[in-house]
Amino acid sequence: MKKVYANANEALDGVLSDGMLIAAGGFGLCGIPELLLEAIKEAGVQNLTFVSNNAGVDDFGIGILLQTRQVKRMISSYVGENAEFMRQYLSGELELEFNPQGTLAERMRAGGAGIPGFYTKTGVGTVIAEGKEHKDFNGETYIMEEGIFADLAIVKAWKADETGNLIFRKTARNFNVPAATCGKICVAEVEEIVPTGSLDPDAIHLPGIYVHRLVQGQHEKRIEQRTIRKKEDA
Repeated sequence: MKKVYANANEALDGVLSDGMLIAAGGFGLCGIPELLLEAIKEAGVQNLTFVSNNAGVDDFGIGILLQTRQVKRMISSYVGENAEFMRQYLSGELELEFNPQGTLAERMRAGGAGIPGFYTKTGVGTVIAEGKEHKDFNGETYIMEEGIFADLAIVKAWKADETGNLIFRKTARNFNVPAATCGKICVAEVEEIVPTGSLDPDAIHLPGIYVHRLVQGQHEKRIEQRTIRKKEDA
């Protein structure tokens, strides 16, 4: 099976449709599949639901799709630093399902493992638990959360071989791995594609069995919050 495509637009050709549920990797601004998000913007598909740790910022990440009103609903754990997100949510233009961060990661992982639901203590007694099944185990109350089964997963990795085995760098690994596994189709963008057999099998973070399409490209290295030390007087 050919997995390597010339660019992000070709990698998503025939995959996108209105109303899709898309799982997107990234943690803050680290490991965001920016090329694929730009291709989704150019494709013009509408009424999308995104499952992601965050919604990017106003001009980067999922934020660019908020600007074009292509996102109908967000399932997320952190939505700060995005003024357009805040405006759309408060005005009722955007639906939002908040998840605790660990719960969101586990919902993706569960979907990737074929698990339709699981119980967790996180969120018990809060608005997170409203409308969800409660069950006691050993005298403790838990709520049931559903696994996420996405129509499409888009992720960003550091390095891949031609069969789709992926290696992530540092923080970029956090949400990209569970996001990749929970999609019926997974498209990955990477900084470098190497020949099959070049990667140490023990270093693989995501086996190529999960990855259907690959694209290599140049990526922007953004810093979400720049903190610098004041210059000391000589």
